[in-house]
Amino acid sequence: MEEFIVFFVRYLHVICGIMWIGILWYFNFVQIPSMPKIPDEQKPAISKVIAPEALFWFRWGAAGTVFFGLILAAMNGYMHEAMTLQQPGIGFGMWLGLIMAFNVWFIIWPAQKIALGIVEADAAAKPAAGRRAMLFSRTNTMLSIPMLYSMISVQNPPGF
Repeated sequence: MEEFIVFFVRYLHVICGIMWIGILWYFNFVQIPSMPKIPDEQKPAISKVIAPEALFWFRWGAAGTVFFGLILAAMNGYMHEAMTLQQPGIGFGMWLGLIMAFNVWFIIWPAQKIALGIVEADAAAKPAAGRRAMLFSRTNTMLSIPMLYSMISVQNPPGF
């Protein structure tokens, strides 16, 4: 039974991670590059409907990934070693994931709330907030590449 619980927590960690990184890559490879091509009268559909919904799943995918990842590390007995980088492969991935989740909740989401008009802000603050959210989203996209490599290569070492 314990093996099944570990498997199930790993499964939830992976499902949440796919949601999080999938939406991150959607934003950076599809939505942001496509915005200049969308006619102005159609942009409210993105900013008022699609983006807020995508950001909901984006931030909760990040939270779920971290939550189930930390439970998994504790259940498998490598939490301390990974967090102190005594197991650098998985620890590096865990730290990148934590940094990325911090960016989501404390930089990207607050900036997006301003940029999308979810919270009150003066008109001059909106473009600056949108740029901040975009830059940290791009940062997370770049961090996701070594993070994914680190997490996968620990369990499936490349046979070079």
